[in-house]
Amino acid sequence: MSVSLVDVQAARERISRLIYCSPAPYSAALSEMTGQQVFLKLDNLQRTGAFKERGALNKILTLTEAEKSHGVIAASAGNHAQAVAFHATRRGIKARIVMPLMTPLVKVSSTTGFGAEVVLHGANYDEAFAEATRQAEADGMTFLHPFDDAEVIAGQGTIGLEMLEQIPGLEAVVIPIGGGGLISGVACAIKESNPNIRVVGVQTERLPSMLRATEAGKPVTIPAEATIADGIAVRRAGDLTLSLVQRYVDEIVTVDEEEIAKAILILLEREKTLAEGAGAVALAALLQRKTSLDGQTTGVLVGGGNIDVSLLAKIIERGLVKDGRRTRVRIHLTDRPGALHQLTKILADVRANIVQTAHDRAYYGVNLGDTVIDFTLETRGYEHIREIGEVLTAAAYRHERIE
Repeated sequence: MSVSLVDVQAARERISRLIYCSPAPYSAALSEMTGQQVFLKLDNLQRTGAFKERGALNKILTLTEAEKSHGVIAASAGNHAQAVAFHATRRGIKARIVMPLMTPLVKVSSTTGFGAEVVLHGANYDEAFAEATRQAEADGMTFLHPFDDAEVIAGQGTIGLEMLEQIPGLEAVVIPIGGGGLISGVACAIKESNPNIRVVGVQTERLPSMLRATEAGKPVTIPAEATIADGIAVRRAGDLTLSLVQRYVDEIVTVDEEEIAKAILILLEREKTLAEGAGAVALAALLQRKTSLDGQTTGVLVGGGNIDVSLLAKIIERGLVKDGRRTRVRIHLTDRPGALHQLTKILADVRANIVQTAHDRAYYGVNLGDTVIDFTLETRGYEHIREIGEVLTAAAYRHERIE
């Protein structure tokens, strides 16, 4: 069984009145940064926060009455789970989702909030998948595969049809890859409409399952790895998706964790757009010049925005440090009244904002009668950090930057 443009068009006709046609605005800032003419396809704005609604709904709308009566079950790290929960429950269909134990709380809560029963099982998606298929057979439920299913692929492909209509002079698209359902559908829609448009897929460097499959000519299971792009943390590509990727995708590249985190921060700061790790990998590839694209009109899919807020806080903090907008410095000074006041005045004069302080009188080789203070400072960049160091040296303070 395969998927064609006709299937994608039929899926669009089926789901178009029930799915948000997300915008694809031009980004002047990202175009300057990447050397492309960048248009962001913002499917993170879907009701459940990700593109997965398209494929899940298309599949649900093709179920028989008997299948609906027995309920549906799925395995997912989050986005497919929420999509199935939302659209099945709205149609009075019982939904059960098996999620890995380490799934972010925000995705578990959202899934139960959309009306599904959640079962936490397994250390990763593959173990959750195995448990879901076991329960499907035991309880007579219909298993809704997150990517290796023709109706799911066709539903995801509707993104490609929208990008063709929304982006004038489209020359290339950059799409995230997990198991391959998304890029298979989008690539099919785009290549069968205009074979001259380049399709570039992006995976996390830690789990390049589709890249390994294309190299081997068949799906291969790769070792499990933790990644902030949990939505595409798939160890084995699908059989159906691999065949479509081989037929339609021009190039597959990978990005590492730091590159993904930087893309999340840039989307948030420059575009006011919240993306999860899997939703930011496509932009990460462009920002790091990982693709063969050069100056082309490029559609970049931001596929999801369901990020755990604690992870987001860490990404923001780390990004500020890497950009030189936050630093820590350890300063030795005499432990006497007024010494701290004098020091903070020096920092204020050089326009360094104090975020946090920590005193210590016993460690770091502190002399009796002295103290050490660790300052976390808000700064304007690495030149500003250098200036702060010079001012402290000129004032005869012993200090060192804490990396």
